[in-house]
Amino acid sequence: MAWDPEQYDLFQGARERPGQDLIAALPPLEPARIVDLGCGTGHLARRLADKWPDARVVGLDSSSAMLAKAVGQSSRVAWELGDIAHWHPPEPVDLAFSNAALHWLPDHQTLFPRLLLALAPGGVLACQMPRNFASPSHALMREVAATGPWAAKLDGALAEEPVHPPAFYWRLLRPICRSVQVWETEYLHELDGPDPVLEWVRSTALLPVLERLEGAERDAFIAAYRDRLREAYPPETGGHTLFPFRRLFLMARV
Repeated sequence: MAWDPEQYDLFQGARERPGQDLIAALPPLEPARIVDLGCGTGHLARRLADKWPDARVVGLDSSSAMLAKAVGQSSRVAWELGDIAHWHPPEPVDLAFSNAALHWLPDHQTLFPRLLLALAPGGVLACQMPRNFASPSHALMREVAATGPWAAKLDGALAEEPVHPPAFYWRLLRPICRSVQVWETEYLHELDGPDPVLEWVRSTALLPVLERLEGAERDAFIAAYRDRLREAYPPETGGHTLFPFRRLFLMARV
């Protein structure tokens, strides 16, 4: 997909906060090798490098545009263009970290055990994934996609619920891990600007729609979706828009 780093970073603070919370929740570690899977523009990979200055830190992402922005800021992170689905490190890593990336990949029943195979003994897989696909921001997107003249073009473009309930991951990973922790947090983001929820999803969940539609048809979809979002997320007194966002956190140690 055509990721736009500038659009994505419009809400950098809000997007980065769950990743910061995930870093804060990590157990005591002395990692020699760290990888940030789906590192985007690299904010959290740089934080990991600062936290463990002796570790080799790799930031992996499938978007050359996102990595170009990451490279533009000085750091000692090694940036790599690559797909998580085909990632196989040259040697085991001590920390595989992922913030808001693994929900883009299918078949978590197979994906997560495979990621554990990349860990050194005592290594940790720590990830955060959105689990708000039933919220108005996503439900309305699916409704507009299914009911407009573009329905055939958008058939199958939007996943209903790519992230499973917490117990799924515990049951999947606990038999093969030393420890597994899974929890959820709902953030109440305070967004500013016109149509901020639309601007938020434009750089993430809306990308499959933007890829399949173009020109006047794309504009008509965005207009219809924007009107529905304005009803679902009206601005508060003072102009802020509240955007509840639930996220699933997972920490597994082998």
